[in-house]
Amino acid sequence: MKEKSSKLSVVIELFFAFFKIGAVTFGGGLAMLPILEQELAEKRGWVTKERLLDYFAIGQSTPGIIAVNVATFIGYTRAGVLGGCLATLGVIMPSLIIISIIAFFLSGFNDIEWVKKALSGINIGVSALLCKAVWKFHKNITASVMAAMLFVLSFVTVAFLHVNTIIVVAVSVLCGVATYFVRRKKREGGEK
Repeated sequence: MKEKSSKLSVVIELFFAFFKIGAVTFGGGLAMLPILEQELAEKRGWVTKERLLDYFAIGQSTPGIIAVNVATFIGYTRAGVLGGCLATLGVIMPSLIIISIIAFFLSGFNDIEWVKKALSGINIGVSALLCKAVWKFHKNITASVMAAMLFVLSFVTVAFLHVNTIIVVAVSVLCGVATYFVRRKKREGGEK
């Protein structure tokens, strides 16, 4: 009975933590990274910064919204399938509520001048959050020469050569897997 009560409190905490994150973040994806880091890694200690980056990398290369994928991963890690489901529900619920209210009460919402100005301000804020996320995690992202080279090449191919991001992500995944196996083979060769 005590174990069920404990698990119930964990899944409720997951739901409300991700509900809060979903309610205060705009822009999704990388814009959520600083908030996820502060709320989940620093404040609650549910995940390390490195693991959070891993979840983001997986979330980027799997179908769906990054924030939803990260919520699902963390929820599942903390409390199994039920935790994954409630964390996911928590992160999407604020958006569903807000969109439903807007759809119900306001027709032509995008045509309202103050809404245009507010969204413009939100875009600036999201840009600042993205810059902060990149700056804060650059040490983890570029921890090795290989990672730094891959980072620069990925940026150049997407920003200047306009290569499809799916191709860049797929090639990056292959490079990461190949690097793992090369290092593993070297370690195994050194142990003999």
